[in-house]
Amino acid sequence: MEFRTLRAFVEVVRQGGFSQAARTVFATQSTISKAVKQLEDEFGLPLLDRIGHRSLLTAAGRVVYRHGVKLLAGRDDLLAELDEIRELKQGALRLGLPPVGSSILFAPLFAVYRQRYPGIEVRLVEHGSAQLQESLSAGEIDLAGVLLPTSPDFDWHTVTREPLVALLPADHRFADSRSISLSDLKDTPFILFEDGFALHRVILDASRRAGFEANIIAQSSQIDFMIGLVGAGLGVAFLPRMIAIQRRNSSVRQVLLDDAGTEWIMAIAWRRDAYLSGAAKAWLNLVREVHGEN
Repeated sequence: MEFRTLRAFVEVVRQGGFSQAARTVFATQSTISKAVKQLEDEFGLPLLDRIGHRSLLTAAGRVVYRHGVKLLAGRDDLLAELDEIRELKQGALRLGLPPVGSSILFAPLFAVYRQRYPGIEVRLVEHGSAQLQESLSAGEIDLAGVLLPTSPDFDWHTVTREPLVALLPADHRFADSRSISLSDLKDTPFILFEDGFALHRVILDASRRAGFEANIIAQSSQIDFMIGLVGAGLGVAFLPRMIAIQRRNSSVRQVLLDDAGTEWIMAIAWRRDAYLSGAAKAWLNLVREVHGEN
């Protein structure tokens, strides 16, 4: 059954005749007659009892008309909703963001996005970069904020590049240095993000390249708590410079980390060759608008 033939039949009933229906749908009377005949042939039952110039509904015609009105209304609603999705008046964005850096990098974007597309529902997931990559691979989210390098299964757009700084107790022997290497810190206990955070892996990999295994005394997802542990003299922590600058503490010194491979590169990633909704594309376009093309 085609919506075209169903529409013709419904309009014949609504308008009270074939010629009136033809004018309503901008077709010829012959086209309307053929459409109704096609529908009757498909159902194997007469839908209209033609008496002279009048057409009365048969029992089957009443059933088809009743359901046809609902089907056509549902189709119109469907098309209207799809139009709204195309125009980004509704829809959903499944976005994964890491706790580290999101308040600086993504909160302003989120505000602009909500202003531009108030009808889009943003389903926000917050995890460390490593766990977000798993969710992205599984198709649970459309886009994720991740640290580079990342999986070859993803495409990405770089958001920012930042060096790391070592957060040292004020009385540490390297606290007044302009820069420092991880090998200088091999005897200092490490306070790291939990292992679900990509920054955890970055620091451990760089330590091994420097020839030692880090002595990890604490792991946390809370930046302020980690800084508090450093201020209490328990060890060294590491943060991207842009974040550390906003978390200054009189008991803690910030020293630039100069080891290769420790740059903090945040990107928005998506599955390569995956379908991206209009809502997801709009977020990517906003990222490119604010942070430039790669």
